[in-house]
Amino acid sequence: MRALCWNDVNDLSVETVPDPELVNPRDVVLRVTMTTACGSDLHFIDGYLPTMQEGDVIGHEFMGEVAKVGRKVEHLEEGDRVVVPSFVGCGSCGYCQDDLWSLCDNTNPNAELQEPLLGDSTAGIYGYTHAFGGYAGSHAEYVRVPHAEENCFHVPDGLSDEQALFASDAWPTGYMGADFCDIEPGDIVAVWGCGGVGLMAQQSAALMGAERVIGIDRFPERLRMARNEAGSETIDYTEVDSVVRTLKEMTGGRGPDACIDAVGMEAHGTGVAHAYDRAKQQLKLHTDRGDALRQAVRACRKGGTLSVLGVYGVMDKFPMGVVMNKGLTVRTAQQHGQRYVPQLLEHVEEGEMDPSYLATHEFSLEDSPRGYEMFKQKADGCVRPVFTP
Repeated sequence: MRALCWNDVNDLSVETVPDPELVNPRDVVLRVTMTTACGSDLHFIDGYLPTMQEGDVIGHEFMGEVAKVGRKVEHLEEGDRVVVPSFVGCGSCGYCQDDLWSLCDNTNPNAELQEPLLGDSTAGIYGYTHAFGGYAGSHAEYVRVPHAEENCFHVPDGLSDEQALFASDAWPTGYMGADFCDIEPGDIVAVWGCGGVGLMAQQSAALMGAERVIGIDRFPERLRMARNEAGSETIDYTEVDSVVRTLKEMTGGRGPDACIDAVGMEAHGTGVAHAYDRAKQQLKLHTDRGDALRQAVRACRKGGTLSVLGVYGVMDKFPMGVVMNKGLTVRTAQQHGQRYVPQLLEHVEEGEMDPSYLATHEFSLEDSPRGYEMFKQKADGCVRPVFTP
């Protein structure tokens, strides 16, 4: 089959690789009908996440049709249309039972690669380094799904592929970030980032009852999408002297009740602090550019909630003293998709949300390297490229 493979830093190519096979009787093999790029993919493409190997098939957000069914799979049949969360859950460990699916104890066969840094290990994830299990990813014609009955969710007949696709990762991540904020009527929520996850966090916060949602970014087309699609107020951080001061002014001097970081380790910024971060990152003295997260910490009102969705490694100059002295509640996780997918699909069916507008550009699998380049460069208003094998 054909698949998009990682060869080296900033080197992707479409190659012929072996077809996936059923390894366990609880597996299925899907024919991928649609898959999309994620901002966190750029971290290993840019060389900031180790343990990639030449020829690895990438991609972790996808949907498809069941092509092969393991003999112990009872509730899936060939031809079923399903969407699959990016993290692999077993369904039986204590973490899965507690709906903490990205912390699954049993789906990362390479736990020893994470333990020196994390002191523990997370669940496996498709196409996302060998430290996260070394699973073949979804930018391919076919993909194997372990523990299929826990990880495949039937897509209702009335939904298009674009409406269902983003329930794989971008939408449950953003929805979880808003859920972490325990939003009450009258709350003001600020979201750093107007990419796919940031837009979903903004729209989800409004759905959960936030009185005002403020999106922060620098690209006019993304800020316009935040206003038009998510109904957010917006800040272009390149046009203000201080995002923190601007947010204080917009909230009567108090600050937002909750701040969501949907940016992560490759944050763009301005000024001396950003130049310092870039220099240390280029010299491999730390992995993260932390402008967005630091701003969120400083902007959040006393006693407020900081919800962190961006992917981070080792950050320099994290303002822990600000977190402690302001009494902030910090909540963060990789997304627990299996917890949220059924609810998200119901929101689409009931007309309450429709994430399909995130699919701004469509490419064939053969043209996917160009799609990633556009996505990385934010060219032509590319919020999310989708690939159709």
